[in-house]
Amino acid sequence: MASQPPSTPGDWRDLPKDKVARFDAELAPVFLRYPPDRREAAMLPALRLGQEIFGHASPAVQQLCADRVGASPARAEEVATFYVMLHTEPTGRHILDICTNVSCCLAGSERMYRDLKKRLGVESGGTSADGRITLREVECLGSCGTAPAILVDEREMVERVTPAKLEKILGGLE
Repeated sequence: MASQPPSTPGDWRDLPKDKVARFDAELAPVFLRYPPDRREAAMLPALRLGQEIFGHASPAVQQLCADRVGASPARAEEVATFYVMLHTEPTGRHILDICTNVSCCLAGSERMYRDLKKRLGVESGGTSADGRITLREVECLGSCGTAPAILVDEREMVERVTPAKLEKILGGLE
C-alpha cells in the first residue's frame, strides 16, 4: 500500500473520518445530476453539504470538496468566499441577517441593527460570547415593500420588523 504524504494544516485528511464518510455518501447522489465530465460544477452543492456536515466551510472542508469534484483548492476557496451563505469561519447556533439598505434603513433597521450589536457585544459578522447568535449586516433581502426585514437562520424571512417582533425573534432563539 502506497503511503500518503503527511497532512498539512487545513488538510481534509485531518477531518473526522465518520463525517468524511457521511459527506462522500451524501455527495454521491449529487453527482448524478451532472455529466461525468462536469463534476466540477457540483462545487457549490458540495460546499453547502460540507458546511452542513462539518459546521462551516473551513479550508479543510474546501480542500475536501475540491478533491471530490476534481477542482483546485483555489477554486473551492473562490466559491466559498463568494457566496454569503457559505461560512468560512464558525458561526453561532443562529444567524441573523439584518438589511440596512435604503428602504429598510428608512423603516428603522439601522437603529435596530445598532442596538442589537450593542446588546450582543459584536460587530457585523461577529458571534455573541455565548455562541448563540451571529449577526450580519446585509445589503438587501429583497423585501423593500415590507421593510425592515431580517432573515433568521438563512431560512425564515421576517418582514415589517418592529422592536417587539425583534424581541420575539430573539426569544425564540436558544
